[in-house]
Amino acid sequence: MANDPYSNALSFLSEIEKYLRPEYKKYLSRLTKPQNIHKGKIKVKMDDGKQKEFVAFRSQHSDALGPFKGGIRFHQNVTESEVKALSLWMSIKCSVAGIPLGGGKGGIIVDPKKLSPLELERLSRAYAKFIAPIIGEKKDVPAPDVNTTPQIMAWMLDEYEKIIGYKAPGTFTGKPLALGGSKGRTKATGYGGVLALKYLLDQLKKEKKAKWVEKPVSQMSIAVQGFGNVGYYFAQIASDAGFKIVAASDSRSGIYVKDGLDPKATLVCKKGKGTIDGCYCVDGQCSIHKGKKISNEELLELPVDILVPGALESVITEKNANKIKAKVIVEMANGPTTPEADEILTKKGVYIIPDVYANSGGVSVSYFEWAQNLSGYYWSEEMVDERLAQLMRSSFLHIWKRYISLSKEFKNGISLRLAAYLLAVERILEAEKLRRP
Repeated sequence: MANDPYSNALSFLSEIEKYLRPEYKKYLSRLTKPQNIHKGKIKVKMDDGKQKEFVAFRSQHSDALGPFKGGIRFHQNVTESEVKALSLWMSIKCSVAGIPLGGGKGGIIVDPKKLSPLELERLSRAYAKFIAPIIGEKKDVPAPDVNTTPQIMAWMLDEYEKIIGYKAPGTFTGKPLALGGSKGRTKATGYGGVLALKYLLDQLKKEKKAKWVEKPVSQMSIAVQGFGNVGYYFAQIASDAGFKIVAASDSRSGIYVKDGLDPKATLVCKKGKGTIDGCYCVDGQCSIHKGKKISNEELLELPVDILVPGALESVITEKNANKIKAKVIVEMANGPTTPEADEILTKKGVYIIPDVYANSGGVSVSYFEWAQNLSGYYWSEEMVDERLAQLMRSSFLHIWKRYISLSKEFKNGISLRLAAYLLAVERILEAEKLRRP
């Protein structure tokens, strides 16, 4: 089953086995299946008075490092295999980030666009009832994902607290601020990506790995594919830090602005027009004379220093990998680079900051939200930003250390992705070894 999400997700475990430290190899099979998979049908009263059934899932992959953690998605293409795969990736992502949480994922097979607001609320509450026996602040902590929002988390938390009979705000993250959400959450994924980029550039400069990193950041060009929440905040925060954002795109098309675009003005223009096309904005002013239209495919092949695929998976493939001119790729989307492309780019000497680390700012601030809920003490946005920077810095240094030691031992084909995967898996297996030798 080549297109089976869970089979695809498992393939990386067999690929990294030869690099694992010997004491962990016998525990690797424990990661090949979730600890628990919950599947059922939930009934929801529709606006016409009829009952409708929806298939719902919750996969709990590993709690070796801490309570299961992961989002809930509402989508018509949700499958059991998909939620199992995503729960495995959450185990890896939390471990890479160095936070005391495991991996989980949930979903409902539904097209939420076809539901009224009341039907959406009833569906959300029904799902909370479905998972209530298996979640909790110290057991499993769900969050928003595809087509789920802070409002949906609010409904689920309210329903869950009615069932258990007491307040437990740490059971869900991604909540509205008024219900115990965390400041700094909206920008967290994009901000974390910029931090990851800065840490890599600092390390390359420190170790004199490449001459181009010696130039000032104002001369470093960035192309960002995807201008949703993640892409916008990455572009804005990178621009504020002095980087030159020369290209951006949405699902329809892209823009190239040689002098460097203004992310804030570009977002205002995009919201007004409904598309990024024609939003050639520099220093707050937009003009059709300041840039040109490009395709999403052309954006990937621009002569930039840094490429940020922040929208879709599998956009960098063996077909276009050799045409990519960027020296660093920051994977803000999940799985934007295929394994074949990864191999080509690694041989070319391109540094790829892997998705499991690059976009872990979001789950890290979810962890902060959970910690704040458990303690009842809430942080300022400055404190959230500061602690995220510390956490991402620590994670980077651990990945880099593993990368350097692997490079010395195996010479060829070593990437930051492999180092991150090994670091994550070995942390989980160390906990497994201690818990269940």
